Amino acid sequence: MNTSTSALAEPAVDDSLTRPFHGPSPYDEYVHASVLNSLQQPLTEAADEMGFLVTTQVMELWFTLVVHEWQAARQAFAKDDLDRALDALTRSRRALSALNDSWKPIAALTPAQFNGFRAAFGRASGFQSAMYRHMEFLLGQKNAGLLGGHRGDPSVHEALAETYRAPSLYDEVLLFLHRRGLPVPEHVRERDVTAPYASDPGVVEVWRRIYAGPQHDPLLVLGEALTDVAELVTRWRLDHVMVVRRAMGAKPGSAGSSGLAWLERRASRPVFPELWEVRGAV
Repeated sequence: MNTSTSALAEPAVDDSLTRPFHGPSPYDEYVHASVLNSLQQPLTEAADEMGFLVTTQVMELWFTLVVHEWQAARQAFAKDDLDRALDALTRSRRALSALNDSWKPIAALTPAQFNGFRAAFGRASGFQSAMYRHMEFLLGQKNAGLLGGHRGDPSVHEALAETYRAPSLYDEVLLFLHRRGLPVPEHVRERDVTAPYASDPGVVEVWRRIYAGPQHDPLLVLGEALTDVAELVTRWRLDHVMVVRRAMGAKPGSAGSSGLAWLERRASRPVFPELWEVRGAV
């Protein structure tokens, strides 16, 4: 018997795989692949528009997963369940890594290639992504003015307003640390959670105590998990800057935004600022 030939032979097909379904396949009913695959509707003949649409839609799905995991982590911290919170942060870290890789299909667009379909945007802009705004609010980077653009869609607006009014992920982390006996300042614990979070020296001191202590302390593991999240978010923002700089330079952004200048300012804002400051204080 020729073993090399038999090894390459087409495997037998299970009858259950060829039996017709009554309606959509169970896979499609669960994943809704046919719906997802119907959502790419290019408005031009430009060869690169399809890649841009798919990339943008995939990013929205990753935003949704990241928000889901951060909300789960926030709830776990509120219940003093560090293990469950760390699990959610770990899952979000994997999702953020995949999100960052999503830039690759459009990372090298030339100005001419981008201009081939840019006008089709009309008034659309990534700045208008409600799910990305959920991410920003969960990170503590809140801005009441950014709610206004979504008032025309009540369900989207109310969901975003709920995230805006609630403590951020980092707010819940600090409350958790306080309940674990660490001296998180009262003015931080009782702050207006609808205001953007700003670095506080007292919180730097809390993290300094953690980082100067045993290196396998679960609270230090928490600090590093949050730092991973902060770094990955910052890398996504920086990659966004580079993609825009390469494709359109300093031109005004879609829908009249300042484009590159706004993205550069956003990328320069630290996520969980005390976790970066503490590294020079240990």
